[in-house]
Amino acid sequence: MQSKSYYCGSWVEGQSQGVEVRDAVNGEVVCNVSSDGLDFEQMLQYGRDVGGEALRQLTIHDRANALKNLGKYLLSKKEHLYAISAKTGATTADSWVDIEGGIATMFSYSGIARREFANENFIVEGGPEVLSAKGSFVARHILTSKPGVSVHINAFNFPCWGMLEKIAPSLIAGVPVIVKPATVSAYMTQVMVEEIIASGLLPEGSIQLICGGVGDLLDHLNEQDVVTFTGSASTGKKLRCHANIVENSIPFNMEADSLNCSILGETVAVEDPEFAL
Repeated sequence: MQSKSYYCGSWVEGQSQGVEVRDAVNGEVVCNVSSDGLDFEQMLQYGRDVGGEALRQLTIHDRANALKNLGKYLLSKKEHLYAISAKTGATTADSWVDIEGGIATMFSYSGIARREFANENFIVEGGPEVLSAKGSFVARHILTSKPGVSVHINAFNFPCWGMLEKIAPSLIAGVPVIVKPATVSAYMTQVMVEEIIASGLLPEGSIQLICGGVGDLLDHLNEQDVVTFTGSASTGKKLRCHANIVENSIPFNMEADSLNCSILGETVAVEDPEFAL
């Protein structure tokens, strides 16, 4: 099976065999992952023109309610999502954190937006600022949606939660997203995005998906776009120093996590504290 990317309103297979991804439990091939053939410049423009335009027409409460309804829809599909998640090597508890935990994050952001922000498509930040001695020059900060795209490059270990925790604030802010999951668990993210698209609850162009490499995507970003990265420090530093990101001061947020493990010797028994850890 070939993975698919959601690109400019359609599901598209990569034009090369790409990377072979296997079931973490039994070693069977799940899919081949490739993004070859995608026009990343067109993908970005589609997000800006189609998704961004549609999201900016909605109020903050409209966007937040769409996320709340999407969360309810995804919960109704969780059994299917759990079955796919098992192929990544996740236990039921792991999948609960990733799938239902991710959906809960969407509910949280939705609630915060509806409680703390007015039902407008802009935010008034603070009170009036007097900028002249006699008050003849007064200013006020008004925050509006950036007319760009938020690119999310995510880690392998939370293919659902890692995506949902990022797309929620972006979409509430009225900014469309392009999600790039880690290759080894991209098929899990793909299934979640398939359900998101099938729900019809988000405007077209709000979310696009890249299964495979990002190609020249970063070359086509501009100062209105945003990049978030979760993964290894070495990869994050490489992306943060990309010439276009540096030259155009494109906002880049890096979360460089480290993985920890506990290796138990043969003398450790179930009742020992090391086992509990």
